[in-house]
Amino acid sequence: MTVHELSRTEARRIAVRAQLLDAVRPEGLLDVVRGLTLLQIDPTAAIAPNAELVAWSRLGSAHPADEVGEALAQRTLLELQAMIRPAEDLALYRAEMAEWPERGTPSSWREHHRAWVAANDACRRDLLDRLRAEGPLPSRALPDTCAKPWRSSGWTNNRNVTKLLELMVQRGEVAVAGRRGGDRLWDLAERVYPDTPPVPVEEALRVRDERRLRALGIARARGPECQMEPADVGAAGEEAVVEGVRGRWRVDPARLGQPFEGRAALLSPFDRLVHDRKRTVELFEYEYQLEMYKPAARRRWGYFALPILYGDRLVGKLDAGADRRAGVLSVHAVHEDVPFSAAMRAEIGQEIEDLARWLGLDLALPS
Repeated sequence: MTVHELSRTEARRIAVRAQLLDAVRPEGLLDVVRGLTLLQIDPTAAIAPNAELVAWSRLGSAHPADEVGEALAQRTLLELQAMIRPAEDLALYRAEMAEWPERGTPSSWREHHRAWVAANDACRRDLLDRLRAEGPLPSRALPDTCAKPWRSSGWTNNRNVTKLLELMVQRGEVAVAGRRGGDRLWDLAERVYPDTPPVPVEEALRVRDERRLRALGIARARGPECQMEPADVGAAGEEAVVEGVRGRWRVDPARLGQPFEGRAALLSPFDRLVHDRKRTVELFEYEYQLEMYKPAARRRWGYFALPILYGDRLVGKLDAGADRRAGVLSVHAVHEDVPFSAAMRAEIGQEIEDLARWLGLDLALPS
């Protein structure tokens, strides 16, 4: 079996093209989500909601700022476990939902979830009855009749209804039907998901691995178990090694030997190009940490610094914040990991201007 030998430059270019961040921009939002397979939902909106910001990085200011919300309302896109996916992709998850929690190697958290749902089966049935009669509803409008509270050291402690609904999503019983403000609206899954036959589990897992590799370009075959979206791709693609990086990779063969023309782009800290921080260091030799949880005095790059892509390199961070009341996008600093050339500075400056234009805000640059 051939093992592809790639330089770091080749590996980076494969990753950038796969993430739709080269000079050839996608045509529309649905093309972006189908190509990336998902947009991650995150409540932080120091610049803009993550799903919108990721779409803007690919489409530019021609992408309306509320287009993701409209697509969700029309259900061409659907929300599944804090990820926005094309509606047709739900067929790749329904069979696995029906087997919950049997898939995968047994683990302590999976067994804990199974036992907790079983202990609260009466509450689960109460939620289904209320949604069947009155849904869609926010979680606060649903009865908490849980016999066993959810215990956690984090913010989910005793949030019984919310946690049970999220596990009922994994079971394929309920779904997020939309949002009202920041609140999720819950309904029966049969009213939300497309009425298409589920893809059998083994085939669905294979297709999901293949599509994930197509979206990442290059990835590890195995990684830590993840309850949400894995970063590994199993046996998808073909084996590769990257010069100067330990271990074996899987590469999408369709991405090999393709021409590359890069551009400047500003990325969300949750963008899939940089989401796997270890991969980002290995391929891009780029250090990044989201510093919103650090005291201000300990931040190097800013509260919600945006990674800056130029061609096939991550070259800096943009420290900026959107003040919607004042109508201003304030740029506090542009941190250069490498010295910017005049051409780099001009192109990156154009992206910053486009970001302000897309947000409908005036641009305030550091003096």
